[in-house]
Amino acid sequence: MAKGYNQKHMIDYEKVYALVLRLETIRLIIVTTAQHRWRIYQMDVKSTFLNGFLEEEIYIEQPMSYEVKGHENKVLKLNKVLYGLKQTPRAWYSRIDGYFLKNGFVKCPYESVIYVKFKESGDTLIVCLYVVT
Repeated sequence: MAKGYNQKHMIDYEKVYALVLRLETIRLIIVTTAQHRWRIYQMDVKSTFLNGFLEEEIYIEQPMSYEVKGHENKVLKLNKVLYGLKQTPRAWYSRIDGYFLKNGFVKCPYESVIYVKFKESGDTLIVCLYVVT
């Protein structure tokens, strides 16, 4: 885990938010699926935040017990986000948003964490994102 508490706004990061689904919208989705007798699937991804990419250069101290002998005073440059960074949720959201849009999903104009894909067969897939931090 990175020491995000040491990061300074506008120096180490700018945008840090991850959008979440409102509770009212979750209730509406559940009611709608019940009325249409649709199926609901829920998925929990434990390593979600490790799949974002950094937009800025971030350097961290070498973790204890992993220091390179003779180079203890050097720092490491991160290639991807790490738990504990302030921008981790935003980096993940940017990546998942790009994935859905690239694969034919349409983003809801009123709730930006809902993605819908309409199939030619008439099937509809609704994906709702909810991040628990």
